[in-house]
Amino acid sequence: MTLPVAPMPDIEQVAIDLLVGVLDDSVTVGSEWPEDLEQTLPVVAVSLGPAGGSAIKAVTANRGLDIDVLAATKGEARDLAALVSAHLLATQGTTRPGARIYGVEETSLIWLPDPVTNIPRYVLVMSMVVRPA
Repeated sequence: MTLPVAPMPDIEQVAIDLLVGVLDDSVTVGSEWPEDLEQTLPVVAVSLGPAGGSAIKAVTANRGLDIDVLAATKGEARDLAALVSAHLLATQGTTRPGARIYGVEETSLIWLPDPVTNIPRYVLVMSMVVRPA
């Protein structure tokens, strides 16, 4: 007997779609840094990061998100990172298009200015327990 297959959601895209809907229109949200970075600040770049396994095999997945938050000043980047974290934490227990979100945690927040441009940047690391909706 073969069990039904349910691919896990693209949590990177789920997070991007959520953030586009809740952050100010002046914030550039995507999965990569824009080429004209300095002209498009503030920027939130969401990438699938390290996490692993499943809470319940074939039912849920533990997913990590690395989120680069860049802005004109350190204070603006810090405030935006806190806002991004708060919005993602608020998704716990909700259903988003394609995903049910059971658990959300902020793993770390690191001050890490871009070494090439010296643009203020925080790296926010979040983890989520998800399953298909």
